[in-house]
Amino acid sequence: MAKRDYYEVLGVPKNADESAIKKAYRKKALQFHPDKNPNDKSAEEKFKEAAEAYEILSDAQKRARYDRYGHAGVNNGAGGRGGFGNGMTMEDIFAQFGDIFGDNSSPFESFFGGNARGGRRRATGKRGSNLRIKVALSLDEIANGVNKKIKVKKQVTCKTCSGSGAKDSSSVKQCTTCRSSGYVRQVKNTFLGQMQTTTACPTCQGSGSMVTAKCGSCRGDGHVMDEERIEIDIPAGVENGMQLSMRGKGNAGSKGGPPGDLLISIEEKPHPSLQREGMNLIYELYLNFADAALGCNIEVPTINGLVKIKVPPGTQSGKIFRLKGKGLPSVQSYGTGDQLIHINIWTPKKITDEERRLLEKLRKMDNFKPDPGKSEKGFFDKMKDYFAS
Repeated sequence: MAKRDYYEVLGVPKNADESAIKKAYRKKALQFHPDKNPNDKSAEEKFKEAAEAYEILSDAQKRARYDRYGHAGVNNGAGGRGGFGNGMTMEDIFAQFGDIFGDNSSPFESFFGGNARGGRRRATGKRGSNLRIKVALSLDEIANGVNKKIKVKKQVTCKTCSGSGAKDSSSVKQCTTCRSSGYVRQVKNTFLGQMQTTTACPTCQGSGSMVTAKCGSCRGDGHVMDEERIEIDIPAGVENGMQLSMRGKGNAGSKGGPPGDLLISIEEKPHPSLQREGMNLIYELYLNFADAALGCNIEVPTINGLVKIKVPPGTQSGKIFRLKGKGLPSVQSYGTGDQLIHINIWTPKKITDEERRLLEKLRKMDNFKPDPGKSEKGFFDKMKDYFAS
């Protein structure tokens, strides 16, 4: 069965902004939530479908790929957390979009009370913050993909107290506010009426316990600054400004909380000879007048080394040659781009007396008078012909 359009799933137009998309997803999540539709497989599938649509449309890069390529553009979920269509569970959905209603607890706990899947869940400590780094890549690395080993300064779990923040086991006492459950219940007035909410205990921050004597190494934080060596597998075809993420590789959480994520921003190094245009590479080839008029064989650089091309006699400035498949691969594995060679006729800025005499003779000959005719196309027409081929 073919997937429905994500905009249709959420009931929003294609130009909907982030706020409208979030509001539409909240509405669908409430409508089809399993706790409101027990044992209703159809409602559960629609709930998952809405989460999948929101996961793509709420991410600017994924949304751009979807707008351009449709479902095929986001099936692989390159660099992201995506993949509801690839077997993620209801718990994964709750975990990823747990803050959509602006509450510290899961939205499904807030609106339906207790754990969204029906059980009582003990709250955990505070989640660690995300880390952001930039990784500079050459065109060669982008073309082939690369494994980078980098050192990152980050907060890691304290080895002395194993993240508890306590001096020893006798320094950990039961939280009297939440009675060790890690959460407290409140009644709130919402747009749906009066609802019971469940939030992390403000006294123990959800850990369920209190520390009476702090660890000397981390001073009760449960984490310390350290340096960690991380391997990053970067797929071929990434683009400048693209963001990849590694779940759980960010700063350590406090008091049992999960770690944050490592967000990797791609920075593309300039190439000495080639310019990038999407999946295509462009090389500006400068020829002297004699080579352009007589024709020649010449070597040009590509991402995989030098390639010899034949320039036919009478080649005009602005001519574009194509080296098929010599560009960059798609990050979504949709094929490989081409290398375009743009011909420029080089005009010397200074000439000798002898060169001037020769040029004066040539200038008077009829064959050297410009006569483009209708058969010679301009640069933009040539580009249109290329992309149409």
